[in-house]
Amino acid sequence: EVQLVESGGGLVQAGGSLRLSCAASGFTFDDYAIGWFRQAPGKEREGVSCISSSDGSIYYADSVKGRFTISSDNAKTTVYLQMDSLRPEDTAVYHCMVEGSGWAVEAICTSVYGHDYWGEGGQVTVAS
Repeated sequence: EVQLVESGGGLVQAGGSLRLSCAASGFTFDDYAIGWFRQAPGKEREGVSCISSSDGSIYYADSVKGRFTISSDNAKTTVYLQMDSLRPEDTAVYHCMVEGSGWAVEAICTSVYGHDYWGEGGQVTVAS
């Protein structure tokens, strides 16, 4: 059974920091991407940051570059998202994602379709 267990969401003041974690298990892909998407009320789900298991390449959405940092354990089955300088517009439900297509990490992280596994999501609220 595939499990993506997320933790670390919550409420923070603008300018503050949060760290999300996702522990993924039970899948058998050799080449995959793991990362984070978010969905704000009334908006489409969007890719935030993803990392490739094969070469460690990383994608960041323009809106989070310089503020968010993705990292992982050596096995790339646990991924972290350090979110600094948070803004009210970062408020959303953040979902962990795993996809085993082997495509480039940017292609995976900029599409909301075709991903293999999703976590249930955790709320991040940034108060102004």
